[in-house]
Amino acid sequence: QVHLEESGGGLAQAGGSLRLTCAVSGRTRFVMSWFRQTTEKERELISAISWYSEKTYYEDSVKGRFTISRDRTENTVYLQMNSLKREDTAVYYCAAGTSWLLTTPQTYAWWGQGTQVTVSS
Repeated sequence: QVHLEESGGGLAQAGGSLRLTCAVSGRTRFVMSWFRQTTEKERELISAISWYSEKTYYEDSVKGRFTISRDRTENTVYLQMNSLKREDTAVYYCAAGTSWLLTTPQTYAWWGQGTQVTVSS
């Protein structure tokens, strides 16, 4: 059984930072991804990292501001979010995948419950 649990969301001011954490239990060796979703937009892939961290992906709107990393010994994935903007406000989800690079939510079998990030101006 695979279980993902996000933490670290909350309220930040524009220009500020937050760090999201996704703790993975059960199976390992996943490609780990972060998605976000708002009421206006469908769930979209914003970042991903391969098992050995040799590959990373960033969606254009977060490139240069967000950094994904993982600690394989702790089975934990992080998303460091800097220079936050109001448009980063969303529910953020981590997801575990078996291949690189799965871009559509339907291709992921395991999800966290989501964590709200709200950026105020």
